[in-house]
Amino acid sequence: MNTETDNYDSPWKDMLEHAFPEFMAYYFAPLHAQSDWSQGFEFKNTELRQVVRDAELGRRFADCLVRVILKGGGERWIYIHIEVQGQRDGSLPKRVFTYNYRIFDRFDCPVASLVILADDDPHWKPDHFAFEVFGCRLSLTFPVVKLSELARSQEKLEHDANPFAIITAAHLRTQQTRNDPQERYQAKRMLVRLLYTHGWDRQRILDLFAVLDWMMRLPDGLENKLWQDIEQIEGEKRMRYVTSVERLATERGMQQGMQQGMQQGIQQGECSLLVRLLTRRFGTLPEWVNTRLKQAHTDLLETWGERVLDAKSLEEVFGDTRH
Repeated sequence: MNTETDNYDSPWKDMLEHAFPEFMAYYFAPLHAQSDWSQGFEFKNTELRQVVRDAELGRRFADCLVRVILKGGGERWIYIHIEVQGQRDGSLPKRVFTYNYRIFDRFDCPVASLVILADDDPHWKPDHFAFEVFGCRLSLTFPVVKLSELARSQEKLEHDANPFAIITAAHLRTQQTRNDPQERYQAKRMLVRLLYTHGWDRQRILDLFAVLDWMMRLPDGLENKLWQDIEQIEGEKRMRYVTSVERLATERGMQQGMQQGMQQGIQQGECSLLVRLLTRRFGTLPEWVNTRLKQAHTDLLETWGERVLDAKSLEEVFGDTRH
């Protein structure tokens, strides 16, 4: 079984936005109790990208920034930065620290950085970053939830009505069945059946099914068998929710292809424009510049484009890395 498909970035980010209060209630219950959810909350993910766009700190598994109001009278806003890390990464503590102080610097408001560790290393659980020089000490300690530690109560969380309980169960089952497609099929079938037992509305079931389907990839034969099982389950429950998604699968694939093509077109256009600007400003470009441009994502191209106007050299545009 190809394990490269076990990727959770998009489902985690989607569910964070769909059910953020429940996310906080499940993983950070004491902090959830201190927030006044009746006043609403606001995602600031665009602002987060602007804050960290020039921080080349490695691939982010999933992150988001949310503004909430604390209880206690008055409008006391804080920012919550969520980081979901999928594998062991020694740079994580520094990245959380960097994001925290950049967000604070941008908004001049208290920032809580919360971390979910979805890796399978039982010995890795970083929760702070600190340094000291000449008697000056700066540190950040952040709350951490390690998903693998929840495996001890796996049967209980599979029947928990909080949607992030079933997401956690799916994550654990995916890790446990990485090399056993038949066992993964059984686990996925069981979790899909559980979607219909909590009285959730159609949209919640569809959102959660999308997460399960993304996480727990199956070979084509078992995938087709699962769709037959889902049709039977929905017939028993008299809820034609998920099987309606199957009819949209081809259309969804076409839409994804169009979106990927549009993204590639935008990236190529920005790259061509940047080449013209750099050539006009600095003359013929060395090979290392062309290599960096070809490998860069859209956000990085935009950052370099903003630097062109004020930079005195190519090194100032690209920083001091030439790979």
